[in-house]
Amino acid sequence: MRLPNWSLAVLPEDWENAGFGLYIHWPFCQAKCPYCDFNSHVSARIDQNAWADAYVNEIERVGAQTQGRLLRSVFFGGGTPSLMDPDIVDRILSKVRATWSVANDIEITLEANPTSVEAGRFQGYRQAGVNRLSMGIQALNDRDLKLLGRLHSAEEAMKAFDIARKAFDRVSFDLIYARQDQTVTQWEAELSTALSLAIDHVSLYQLTIEQGTAFGDRYAAGKLGGLPDDDRAADMYEVTQAICNDAGFPSYEVSNHAKTGAESTHNKIYWKYGDYAGIGPGAHGRLTQSGQRYATEAPLAPGAWLHQVKTTGSGEGARTPLSRLDQETEFLLMGLRLEDGVDLTRFDMTHVDNFSIKIKELEALCLVTHQDHILRTTAQGRPVLNGVLRQLLAD
Repeated sequence: MRLPNWSLAVLPEDWENAGFGLYIHWPFCQAKCPYCDFNSHVSARIDQNAWADAYVNEIERVGAQTQGRLLRSVFFGGGTPSLMDPDIVDRILSKVRATWSVANDIEITLEANPTSVEAGRFQGYRQAGVNRLSMGIQALNDRDLKLLGRLHSAEEAMKAFDIARKAFDRVSFDLIYARQDQTVTQWEAELSTALSLAIDHVSLYQLTIEQGTAFGDRYAAGKLGGLPDDDRAADMYEVTQAICNDAGFPSYEVSNHAKTGAESTHNKIYWKYGDYAGIGPGAHGRLTQSGQRYATEAPLAPGAWLHQVKTTGSGEGARTPLSRLDQETEFLLMGLRLEDGVDLTRFDMTHVDNFSIKIKELEALCLVTHQDHILRTTAQGRPVLNGVLRQLLAD
């Protein structure tokens, strides 16, 4: 199938294909998990009112640049946003509603850890306007929770989950698999139990060892034993897809599973390559203005970010115009993670040498499908997405 000769650049308002969202980063945790490479910090004292002032200031600044847009989602990520006082969340969301028109079905998600102290805040978050909770449960047995550096027990997680279900109609939770000494059989049993409890959405991540983390240091020193080899990890991935499909939680993205209609609106804005404002230390964003898409980022250190907002009125560290190649790469990198794939009419790819031939080669390997301008990775292609992208974008 020949690819049509599409327009020479991304459409000026291309972001509207996926919508506009807001990400708010709360950088603080009670403890740093050994596998975590997110921008999270442990602090003995946090002036929450000062942080609320900074977030409100940033919402005003970004709101002035994005007037007229319909806000489809807000996501409080971290760190551990469930350490925020509900009154602070209420103040932030009040400012959000005063700044943008919001969708009737706006999704407002807050990440939470399932300790009893934080669980007591859930009703306050609901009253503030949060309508979806994402819980970092990570494992359903105490041994593995301890190995992962988690502060809660399996019993505490279940109690917190019960409280969350009473406060929210939508509750997602995360689990990590391919853990130390974990067998495929053990993961099958754990995942089946988790899905029997799940409401409408689960995120299932394979444990990855990142440089700069405590696990990364231990692994480099040969002190992180029991990790599965590639074959066992692949078996766990395949088991995950099968069990979730059978339970009515099909994969809509590489690591995310949901009942029909319960997919995360906010994350789909990322994956469908919409626009999103990133507020907070280390937060990234993608904003289109006057037909040009920009990458935005903020200083990583919480103190530096807070000081910058107070003294300059802006928490933005850099704003970089994205070239056409940058946008194409991001568009494919994000969109091919989705079961829905990407609509190639949104970008002109004819300048990529032999693009249609590359697609046919990947189709022959059963790694992608291409029909009616929609390019999708297959079940075999999603686990090797980086290789698929290298093939598509190679000179």
